[in-house]
Amino acid sequence: MKVCVIGAGPAGLTAAYELAKQGVEVEVYEASGEVGGMSRSFQLWDQTVDLGPHRFFSSDARVNRLWLEVVGDDYAMVDRLTRIYYKQRFFHYPLQPVDALRNLYLGEAAACITSYMRERISPTLEDDHSFESWVVRRFGRRLYETFFKSYSEKLWGISCQDLDADFAAQRIKKLSMAAVIKDALGWGRGGHRTLVDQFAYPLGGTGLVYDRMAEYVSALGRVRLNCPVRRVVNRGQRVIGLELADGTYTKCDHVVSTMPLTLLMKGLEHVPTAVEHAASSLSFRNTLLVYLNIANRDLFPDQWLYVHDPDLLVGRITNFRNWVPQICGSSENSIVSLEYWANDGDAMWNETDDQLIERAKQEFRATGLLGDAKILEGAVVRVPKSYPVYARGYQSHLQVLVDHLREMKGLTPIGRYGAFKYNNQDHSILMGLLAAEQILNEGQQDLWSVNTDYESYQEEATITSSGLVMAEAAS
Repeated sequence: MKVCVIGAGPAGLTAAYELAKQGVEVEVYEASGEVGGMSRSFQLWDQTVDLGPHRFFSSDARVNRLWLEVVGDDYAMVDRLTRIYYKQRFFHYPLQPVDALRNLYLGEAAACITSYMRERISPTLEDDHSFESWVVRRFGRRLYETFFKSYSEKLWGISCQDLDADFAAQRIKKLSMAAVIKDALGWGRGGHRTLVDQFAYPLGGTGLVYDRMAEYVSALGRVRLNCPVRRVVNRGQRVIGLELADGTYTKCDHVVSTMPLTLLMKGLEHVPTAVEHAASSLSFRNTLLVYLNIANRDLFPDQWLYVHDPDLLVGRITNFRNWVPQICGSSENSIVSLEYWANDGDAMWNETDDQLIERAKQEFRATGLLGDAKILEGAVVRVPKSYPVYARGYQSHLQVLVDHLREMKGLTPIGRYGAFKYNNQDHSILMGLLAAEQILNEGQQDLWSVNTDYESYQEEATITSSGLVMAEAAS
């Protein structure tokens, strides 16, 4: 058997790694010059940085075993501190009632409580399935406008009324005001699953995981960098190979695709008009990362901040000084990244690096986080098609594609791009594991359900400083 894997990100490399371990001939095709996808690490100003903040956490024993298998002892546990920045004030994330009320001042706090109680008495209807109505119903309109609206609209580039409630269902479905209060009082059953207090982080940056996977696959198969795929070649309902950007054809028995789902559909032959229309109705959002090298070791204590201030375009600020000391080396400086999002046609996406760096400098100064420190230099990384946009009603278009692809033999789309899922690393790793199992006829899981209602872990376990701790033992 020969399997071609499109994309060397977490999902693609996990699938390739698992298949290579079982003796399958694997070739990985990566359009860029690096592996790791959005979870790659790279050297900048004598330090190691990631593409924004990438913490790893999973409760799935299979995912954690694989991660530890690859990383070994080369990791540390990081105490998570992430806060919300809003109008010169900082709020714990997730929200803590006493902290939020104190920072909002008496009048604002009273308005938030009144708004929340109004929702309890007369709840907002969720008939439109929008992110706005979902959050307002659970937190009240005033808290929604303070802590959810601005950031979400920066990220997605659309109104929260046009953003699908699935975004909330995936990321904050178990978070509510009642749950926050119970946890704050010690009455809850533990924090929200994505808001863990501690996470495992590789000593060489998050990309260390995927560098090592790529090394293993290369020793047994092949990882081809700077080798974009033009299209997946199919004969009717059977995939038979790949056509590369240079026109070269590669034959294989199976394709694992992590390329953007919309691009995958464009390349397939004999796609029905309805399917083409559905594919054209889905879109991805681009990321712009501006890195600043700052002559100061102690800017702020958080790993990253969510910027909810509507007066600033930046959405998230990462401070790499606060992860593990190994990635900073001997440097006395701090590297921060300011994260912006844009569509292809937006003016900001087409700005020069100098323009983007100047904006980032101005906005970072405006937060008050810089203090008297000096900004030494800046750099820009552009990540196209990085976020699948959950525009309201997107599921109906996606389902058309899913139904069509279920009939294709020899093709497995996975990952954030390939499955049009807003995945964390653990979701993509799980997709890669399950994809390899399916190809090896060891399992028949529905990969499209990962990161939606997929909660049926075979075993639950958590990574700690001493290794893997099973749920039964922990309890």
